[in-house]
Amino acid sequence: MNNPIYLDYAATTPMAPEVALAMTECLTLEGDFANPASLQHSFGERAYNLVETARIDIAHILKCKANDLVFTSGATEANNLAIKGLALSAQNKRKHIITSATEHKAVIDTCKYLESVGFKVSYLKPEHNGLINLDKLLAAITTETFLVSLMHVNNETGIIQDIAGIALALQDKELLFHVDAAQSAGKLNIDLSQIPIDLLSISGHKFYGPKGIGCLYIRNRKQQRLMPLMQGGGQEYGLRPGTLPTHQIVGMATAFKLAAHSLDKDNQHTQHLAQLISTQLKQLDGVHFNGDQQQKLASIINVSFDDVGSDSLMINLKDQLAIANGSACNTGTIEASYVLRAMGIEGDRLYGAVRISFGRYSTEKDIQHAGQCLYNEVLRLRQLALEL
Repeated sequence: MNNPIYLDYAATTPMAPEVALAMTECLTLEGDFANPASLQHSFGERAYNLVETARIDIAHILKCKANDLVFTSGATEANNLAIKGLALSAQNKRKHIITSATEHKAVIDTCKYLESVGFKVSYLKPEHNGLINLDKLLAAITTETFLVSLMHVNNETGIIQDIAGIALALQDKELLFHVDAAQSAGKLNIDLSQIPIDLLSISGHKFYGPKGIGCLYIRNRKQQRLMPLMQGGGQEYGLRPGTLPTHQIVGMATAFKLAAHSLDKDNQHTQHLAQLISTQLKQLDGVHFNGDQQQKLASIINVSFDDVGSDSLMINLKDQLAIANGSACNTGTIEASYVLRAMGIEGDRLYGAVRISFGRYSTEKDIQHAGQCLYNEVLRLRQLALEL
């Protein structure tokens, strides 16, 4: 095989061909390229209608009101708008946030910034399997708590938090619940008409859509007066100024509709692939699958190999496999995973952990070849270590 096999879908997914086609129709003079705010002419009206149709389509899948969705540049901005926007709003008088130590940096670093300006943040440590203990979460709530922010699916381990159970437990509390659904949207069913989530962040490039576009759901948006992160035009109800990228919004909505339509098929496919590669890797001694193996997304596997460092494994397999150690939120860095460390994982299991993630366009042949490459390289590196 001349090209490496791409197994880093948790970092970003390849764009669906249908999405690329829909986007190109919004880019040139012959298409709907105009500024959606230019309602003085038909070009702008057509672009505006495409944006609003996309908003309705996304809302239909999430089962929420279309005007409760605010378009952003992705989940990172949506997380910032949700957390900072609520914390710094004129309405908010409280100073305490609860989150977890295994959140994405977009949440962790946002919370750290708020700590620097006087807020208090509780970073809950998960159980060894990566799951948040509900009793510990409830015990952390004080009269100063105004927000709980937790991710639905962890980007490094694939662990699925019981968001529905947590939301119901928080429903009678005087606080809001924010969910980072970057890794779950388009892969798990999210029904906002049934789950009392107050704010939810999604990102188009995690479900075969374009990069640079996402959205924030704000339940009863008109009542939640978030402080905007930027000032400018009045776009997105004054919460997110700037010319709306029609092509990206159309692309995200197209990708989300495709994902909703093929949800069961995609999940069956990734479950089958996960079984294939797990069976291959289990033939090795000293293999550890990190995190709960039942309550997880099949398409993300976090695995450690005794006596093999993840950096050595990734460097030596670079021309064959595109895998990761941890997340892609620390650009270009290779370091021990803070997520696994928060789960109490140390030593070889921490430093030998790699993330394998796959999806709709991964094939059985890809996965079987990847499993064989990993198997052979682990044995080779262990033998080298013995000879030194």
